Amino acid sequence: MAPNELDKLEFVIRNIIKITNEDFQLSMWILYGLIIVLSIAVYHLGFAKKLSIIKMLITYVLLCVGCTFLTFLALRIPIVEALFASVFVLGIYKIRLHQSKKNNATT
Repeated sequence: MAPNELDKLEFVIRNIIKITNEDFQLSMWILYGLIIVLSIAVYHLGFAKKLSIIKMLITYVLLCVGCTFLTFLALRIPIVEALFASVFVLGIYKIRLHQSKKNNATT
């Protein structure tokens, strides 16, 4: 493959952040922050329950620790893109569920 074709195959996140040798540390922090934000969104949309403050704090700390591992995986596989897709699908699901409950309440 020509180098130009390889540029087209790069993941979306690499094009957004532009991971290079010059700003690699900043790029990794941005990637880590993006993964944490998307993971929290997926957690809230799909799995969150009412928890006490301490349990919620422990959950977020463990989520951040897990996101550290996901950040390194995101350099080779499309973790961020999968999280975007999950947020999209779970968001649509929540909207449809809310509409369904509202329609059932009125009838």
